[in-house]
Amino acid sequence: MEDPGGRAAHAEGEGGRAYLFMLLSSLAFASMGALSHLAGERCDWHVVAVARSSLAFVFTLTLSLLAGVRLVLFRPVVLWMRSVAGSLGVLFAFYALTHLPVSTSLTLSNTVPLWVTLLAWPVLGHRPRAAHWVAVGTGLAGIVLIQRPEAVGDRLAAALALANAFSTSVSMIGLNRLSGVDARAVVTHFSGVATIFTVAFLYASGGRVDYSVLGDATTLGLLFGVGLSATVGQLAMTKAFALGSPSRVAVVGLMQIVFALVFDLLLWKRQFGPTVVLGIALVVGPSAWLMLRSPLRRQSAAVHTTG
Repeated sequence: MEDPGGRAAHAEGEGGRAYLFMLLSSLAFASMGALSHLAGERCDWHVVAVARSSLAFVFTLTLSLLAGVRLVLFRPVVLWMRSVAGSLGVLFAFYALTHLPVSTSLTLSNTVPLWVTLLAWPVLGHRPRAAHWVAVGTGLAGIVLIQRPEAVGDRLAAALALANAFSTSVSMIGLNRLSGVDARAVVTHFSGVATIFTVAFLYASGGRVDYSVLGDATTLGLLFGVGLSATVGQLAMTKAFALGSPSRVAVVGLMQIVFALVFDLLLWKRQFGPTVVLGIALVVGPSAWLMLRSPLRRQSAAVHTTG
């Protein structure tokens, strides 16, 4: 006869591992943000976005093939919805990451639960309750505080960080309708489509991009670090969602904002006024609460809120 106590201990141990993997994922994504900002100081942001997408595609494709994962291309159609929305999010995210303080960009990009709550009403029929409206309203108030002129220098970058969150929420709605597709196949498909999008956008930028900086070893190292940290973050997040409760694990993912604040303080000596700190708190708090009460019944680790 099975030991109930043993099963409970095993479940608790798996949950603990899930949180550790999500912490690793948060650190990796915050590192990706910091490396992206550093790279953006040395080369055009289009190049940073291409490096993130293409290297992640190479890494995830290789790992998927080695694991014998059945890859998908044309079907299901909803997979394309996720990949296209996510690819637009990559473009939005990397403009924001290279033009805003990393912590500010990641805070605005992590407003996904606010948009999921709003989108789930018309798309999935999940009407928000009064408490949900309060959480969304509080989060929006935090966004206003963060975007005040004295808090954010680049209003376009702030708007695109929010657009990244919105596109990610569309991806999550699409993933909620996916079934039978391995998460690694979803990530590989998304990374491949994102590579096409970012390369096309780079080409469309014409002669405005200076490619001579790619001859610098430091710049290449930063770009490689962007792709590697994004892949580590994705894999660690996949493992975390496989081991633990999706909603609770997702809340731990907000730690990337804390790590990003540390990077901002250590690398750029940035000081944040009380308005920005209050705004971040008003975004993170309701986002965590909404994550625990997500209207989505199926969460997927294939979702990446920062591109």
